[in-house]
Amino acid sequence: MKNVALFESIRKPEALEYLKLSAKLLNSLGCSVIIDPKVTIDLDINEFGFINSLPTEEFGKIADLVISFGGDGTMLSAARQLIDSQVPIMGVNVGRLGFLAEYSVEDLESTIKDYVNGNYRLVERSVIETYINDERVFALNDIVLEKKGSSKLITVKAYSNGNHIGDYRADGLIVCTPTGSTAYSLSCGGPILSPSTQVLCLTPISPHTLTLRPLVLPDTIELTLIVNSSTGMVNFVCDGQVEYTIADGTSITIKKSESRIKLIKPLGSSYYDLLKAKLLWATDGSKK
Repeated sequence: MKNVALFESIRKPEALEYLKLSAKLLNSLGCSVIIDPKVTIDLDINEFGFINSLPTEEFGKIADLVISFGGDGTMLSAARQLIDSQVPIMGVNVGRLGFLAEYSVEDLESTIKDYVNGNYRLVERSVIETYINDERVFALNDIVLEKKGSSKLITVKAYSNGNHIGDYRADGLIVCTPTGSTAYSLSCGGPILSPSTQVLCLTPISPHTLTLRPLVLPDTIELTLIVNSSTGMVNFVCDGQVEYTIADGTSITIKKSESRIKLIKPLGSSYYDLLKAKLLWATDGSKK
């Protein structure tokens, strides 16, 4: 019997409906279904009495798979909460773009049956980490340092293994993984990085100097960033969800984590197919 956990974090009505449909289908296929107590309170016990209740942080103890219902933000939230487990995540897109959550709700029944029958591929994605206030924080997509409380630029001094890279005078600086290269970094002019590449990318946000451009570095380095702001404060944002205020002069050390995130992907499709479908990458505009 497969143990499948269902994850939904933002109490979105549409996501909850697809979660219910999936729970019934999984149960009919002989799978054990696990859901966080925060979600089960919205379910009719008479209709969903077969569901096991377990906090999200403990899914990794028994689950063979976690299915995330929402958008990419929900996927990132699930990944962060399951960072210390080895349980793979499948993203069902109930949002808009759905780059990480690439499975469509229209194909939900066939998607679940494919998983039960073993028709899928498993990929691993790298994660970066740092310490803030003695707390270790992780990012699957990116870590961003940005201005706070003022329209004035900030300066971020960047070092690779102690070697000075440069001083970024800009609205902020993005440190992204290959997975995150199609997120905030891309909108700031950063390159698309294949998920299998072992690199990080530094992408400045609206830099004041024309010579400051995205820089790709090996992910074996230890990256140190020292922030300077006229307001005395800088925003630190992890995956667009975890936010801290750090003081002027703070030094942040970022490196590739030993933790990895496992994702379930469809058979018969590649990363390039995803780029074409979601971002219209390499589309020939002359063809109708």
